[in-house]
Amino acid sequence: MLIDDELTDFLRGLPKAELHIHIEGTLEPEMMFEMARRNGLTLPFTTVEEIRAAYSFTGLQSFLDIFYQGAAVLQTEQDFYDLTLAYLEKAHRDGVRRAEIFFDPQTHTERGIRFDTFMDGMWRARNDAAARWGISSDFILCFARHRSGDDAVATMNEALPHVDRLIGVGLDSSEIGNPPEPFAPAFDIARRAGLHAVAHGGEEGPPEYITGALDALGAERIEHGATAEQDEALMDRLVDEQVPLTICPISSLRLGVYQRMEDAHLKRFHDRGIKVTINSDDPAYFGGYVLDNYLAVAHSVDVSRDDLIWMARNSLEASFLPEDEKAALLDEFDRYVASRG
Repeated sequence: MLIDDELTDFLRGLPKAELHIHIEGTLEPEMMFEMARRNGLTLPFTTVEEIRAAYSFTGLQSFLDIFYQGAAVLQTEQDFYDLTLAYLEKAHRDGVRRAEIFFDPQTHTERGIRFDTFMDGMWRARNDAAARWGISSDFILCFARHRSGDDAVATMNEALPHVDRLIGVGLDSSEIGNPPEPFAPAFDIARRAGLHAVAHGGEEGPPEYITGALDALGAERIEHGATAEQDEALMDRLVDEQVPLTICPISSLRLGVYQRMEDAHLKRFHDRGIKVTINSDDPAYFGGYVLDNYLAVAHSVDVSRDDLIWMARNSLEASFLPEDEKAALLDEFDRYVASRG
């Protein structure tokens, strides 16, 4: 057990990036009730405690069912502003210097919410957070893989007028039975527009979905990647190509990827030489923001202080920041570590 007050303070101050965070997954129950009230909506819950009691998941799909139900309260530009600003304030308190935030436009446009509504709200919050706390952030549009590749293409075309407010595209939602290859045309459009590519893979799906994300989608980072362990050639490739993995320890525990935090694949991947990072995924639902995830790993996994420092440095290196800004953050990081012995 590594954790103590000194380590907690050190990890909180350690400059880090969060590269796997779904903004809709930061919707805390209190905010859900407030947005439902001001938008005249009725929730199938009467108290915050009832909502939290519903956060007992048997796998990815059981989580997604309530995730989409909660997202329905997001109706106005102010809702998206409040949601994004609240997350960025929490991230700032956890020592996050750079956040690359996923959002799911199809979840909102299918309810009649305009692109302008959520993009304007999130963008305004991004700029206000930068001014208040100095935190850098950008947005990654995710295609829902339980929908068709054609739907993804339509969504990407709808997003093109907003491409200057995006840094990349990704692929998320229900993994089993939904391979990445049908989404290649949408990723091709995004790439031509100058956007980066990431993709969820190997959370529950087979390692072939990770390989498909790399080959068919040109993914530059893989989200989760747990099942890569089932394919030695793929593990070697992840090492050789230094493909970053955005691992979410508490999320994976809550969704049954492993039964105990002690069994987390993060340490094994790190020891193998894979570029792993620590992230929170959907913290309002899984009960832990990014610092909580670092502390959970420190508490239960056989890692050293240097391991955690390396994983935090990986997060900055794996970000899509311009090289000059990345170099400045890495310099800040190195100075912080040196100053803390």
